[in-house]
Amino acid sequence: MQEAGRHALSIGAANSLQKTESAMGPSLAAIGVDRTLDDLEQELSAIEADMRAAESHLSARWNSVPEARHDSARNLLHYLAMRRRDLRSLQTQLAMRGLSSLGRAESQAMAAVTAVLGVVRCLRADRAASCDEVPPVPGFVAGRALLEANTRALLGPAPPGRAVRIMVTMPSEAADDCALIHDLLASGMDCMRINAAHDGPDAWDRMLRHLEKARAATGRPCRVLMDVAGPKLRTGPIRSGPPVIHWRPRRDDHGQVVAPARVWLTARQPAPPPQPADAVLPVSREWLAGLAVGDLVKLFDARGSMRELEIAARADGGVWAESQQTAYIVPGTTLHLTRGRSRGSTEVGDLSPSPQTIRLAAGNTLILRRDLEPGAPAIRDKHGEVVEPASIGLTLPEVFDDLRAGEPIWLDDGSIGGVIRAVSAAKLEVEITRTKPGGSKLGPDKGVNLPESNLRLPALTAKDREDLRFINGRADLVGYSFVRTDADVHELQSHLATLGGGNLGIVLKIETRRAFERLPELLIAAMRSPSAGVMIARGDLAVECGYERLAEVQEEILWMAEASHTPVIWATQVLEQLARDGIPSRAEITDAAMAERAECVMLNKGPYVVDAVRVLHDILTRMQAHQRKKSAMLRELSLADRFFET
Repeated sequence: MQEAGRHALSIGAANSLQKTESAMGPSLAAIGVDRTLDDLEQELSAIEADMRAAESHLSARWNSVPEARHDSARNLLHYLAMRRRDLRSLQTQLAMRGLSSLGRAESQAMAAVTAVLGVVRCLRADRAASCDEVPPVPGFVAGRALLEANTRALLGPAPPGRAVRIMVTMPSEAADDCALIHDLLASGMDCMRINAAHDGPDAWDRMLRHLEKARAATGRPCRVLMDVAGPKLRTGPIRSGPPVIHWRPRRDDHGQVVAPARVWLTARQPAPPPQPADAVLPVSREWLAGLAVGDLVKLFDARGSMRELEIAARADGGVWAESQQTAYIVPGTTLHLTRGRSRGSTEVGDLSPSPQTIRLAAGNTLILRRDLEPGAPAIRDKHGEVVEPASIGLTLPEVFDDLRAGEPIWLDDGSIGGVIRAVSAAKLEVEITRTKPGGSKLGPDKGVNLPESNLRLPALTAKDREDLRFINGRADLVGYSFVRTDADVHELQSHLATLGGGNLGIVLKIETRRAFERLPELLIAAMRSPSAGVMIARGDLAVECGYERLAEVQEEILWMAEASHTPVIWATQVLEQLARDGIPSRAEITDAAMAERAECVMLNKGPYVVDAVRVLHDILTRMQAHQRKKSAMLRELSLADRFFET
């Protein structure tokens, strides 16, 4: 039965990732322009038979879900059976005759095929029946209604005038900024997302209390999604570099200084600067007390270059100085005060070691270690030859037992690619194959992806289980990271039941290649929860499946989810530049418009996230008049009106 289920998948399967079909579609010869209605009836009948056979052969799959979800599970099996075939030639033939091409069959696959088959049969010359006698096929409205009902159950009622919900990830500042949550809710947020990988229970509790106040003040409902972190494979620490502080003024395109560097001079037990500073220098308290506005301080920096600081202002805990020059400062640098005939000097005190990165280029070797001893860049001899390759630890040493030579590895959100060349008990030897031109820097605590490795990591960690105690009773939804198999879904459902949280909705984060390949099984398993959805985690998916395949993978997830009447959350980098910098890019506006095909869109944190919510609300409200899932909504166009009026 499991083998039959795997064969039922023509998309979302491992071998699907290897297909290289022509982008131009079938040729005219393949279309078969001379095909008769008999041919079409025969093919449609075969498709219908395949769908019924799949329902029968895989009945154990959908019979295990609650009866209320049987129609959804059955429709998913019908759709998978239909998509085993290449239907492009059939679609062209149907469209040439003015019939439905089955391009919108996701939510009601059997009804769509049966309806088209009925019309083809009535069009055949040897049929006496009139087409008027062909009854409408039930199921079209039911599929859409099921998806809408499941979306309400998971995400709450749709806001007035907008069908797609907006979810926002909370920054750490939200724990202490009630006004931020109020503004987000008033601007259109429908679901608050708290990532349990960050902050802690005290901060989460304050965020939720702020939300309660915002709900009361605005009168708007808002669901709460809390993500469990899952097992996060990341790079370990890197040995710190020498203690050095660097500052530089801001310059225009011609190299002229437009704003000096601001340096905070403070006592050896430093007081933090009251405002952002380009550098903080600890100096002696006595020397600091003698400084006055307008004084000049001279120094020779780490490169032997003479530099000047001008004292600009005094403040509690220190003195502000400004510099028109770039400088590199190390402990022990002498600062000389010059004021008339007065002289005085002090030395810069201890500085924190500077963070270090590992620079890698294609062809380099990187050693990934099982331990978490601080990593280090490669050591080279005087001729530039590598004596010892760069090395760094990994946070989950148990993955070493599951890795094999020849498997690909991606570091830092896919910015650095490599191939595992050798595996031992203590380390991996990786050949770097892809970086930015000129090389890329690898830092500590960066994500690691192993898309083709069969990792036996538990989807629920000990921390996740502890966090679920907090989530139960406080959140409406649980976001499930690193889910890969239906057994992972059952484990979460079972654990929630033991906590008394069986009423919580679950959101499966599709962020690995393994999860994508097993999506139908995951969807059927999720139907055992009272409400369920999927999140397209496009950042990790792009790394796992390849950036060139992301659009295709995203499309397939949307198809599978609609076929199972499961709501989708469109996530990662939506209006990210707007939320971060206050000005959107043209590309991300188009991306946000396409997100209308999902049931919910997630925004990440940023200083301008409230503006991003307002813009997204406007985009989604406008787009729903033009688009619904894959169907173009043919409302009247002002462009057409103006054309005929001129």
